[in-house]
Amino acid sequence: MCAWMIAAYALAAPVMAQEKIYEGEEAAALRCANAIALTAVALESTGRIGSTEKQVMLDITLRILVEHVSGTWAQKKAALGVVRDRRDLEQTFEDFERYANQCLRQFPIN
Repeated sequence: MCAWMIAAYALAAPVMAQEKIYEGEEAAALRCANAIALTAVALESTGRIGSTEKQVMLDITLRILVEHVSGTWAQKKAALGVVRDRRDLEQTFEDFERYANQCLRQFPIN
């Protein structure tokens, strides 16, 4: 089992969104999507990337959610909120640095 999956299992109880419980691969995909999206917004807001690069990262986030997470859009959005609220920005940035490449391998978007 890869380190990302172990971290996903160890760090969070199942994510619940409107009666939908996410665990395992889907919980890991949600955490990846959260890390990529929040990092994109933060980097753009500090001028470290441009709006085009931010949009590419947000598009990747959307594709991960569409292709690797089941449920309605409302359930996915609520679950992202739960993941976001469990991690502070520092932890989210650390997740991005540590797992971004692995996220893209584990949750391909093409």
